[in-house]
Amino acid sequence: MSFKFANEVTVRFAETDAQGVAHHAAYLVWFEVTRIEYLRRFRGGYAGLREEGVDALTLEAHARYADAARFDDRLTIRARCGDVRGARFRFDYSVERDGSRVADGWTTHACVSVGDHKPTRVPAWLAEAIAEAES
Repeated sequence: MSFKFANEVTVRFAETDAQGVAHHAAYLVWFEVTRIEYLRRFRGGYAGLREEGVDALTLEAHARYADAARFDDRLTIRARCGDVRGARFRFDYSVERDGSRVADGWTTHACVSVGDHKPTRVPAWLAEAIAEAES
């Protein structure tokens, strides 16, 4: 898997259990933070999409853990977006600490209209921007 986008996070104390290990749910938050940063590069990002009347719902989320992340670890979350078809798209993620894999995962999403949540296609400008960024 080739990733062209990365975001840095530091494991916060509130994201850990009594042993100082990051809780499994924190990874989904890190995926979301990275996804929003990924989209921020394109025409107003997620906020810009909403202003145009398009929202993106998360349909599925998956995380696979390879090693424990601990309080105050600096992690690199790598992301790529693909499988953009109709209203749907997918993000893949890799979580690393000092170049070693800690976890990986994916999320799938669907575009809907703001308000009534009716399915709508991924805007053409966004699909084109993603294709260019990932090429």
